[in-house]
Amino acid sequence: MPKDEYSEYQKAVISDYYTNLDAIMLERLSSLVSELYLADSSEQNNKLWQKARKIMEKLNIPQAIIEHIMEKRDEEILAKNLQDWLNRSGKK
Repeated sequence: MPKDEYSEYQKAVISDYYTNLDAIMLERLSSLVSELYLADSSEQNNKLWQKARKIMEKLNIPQAIIEHIMEKRDEEILAKNLQDWLNRSGKK
């Protein structure tokens, strides 16, 4: 469906999604932190860390910070950084 065929409501929903994309990504990353704590296999853990990397890249987190977090693969480090990012975004 070409963009010009969207209803006004659909356009508003799409606009709201992109306006709130950072908040959506931060919430998803928050859920991933919980999933990482509960992961019961190394395969599951690896998949979750790769998802975390992609989200951090979408959030435009500096590459040095992403690399540090990925090198350590410590949920607490990710959680502390996430809390800082949430505080900066105005969501606590």
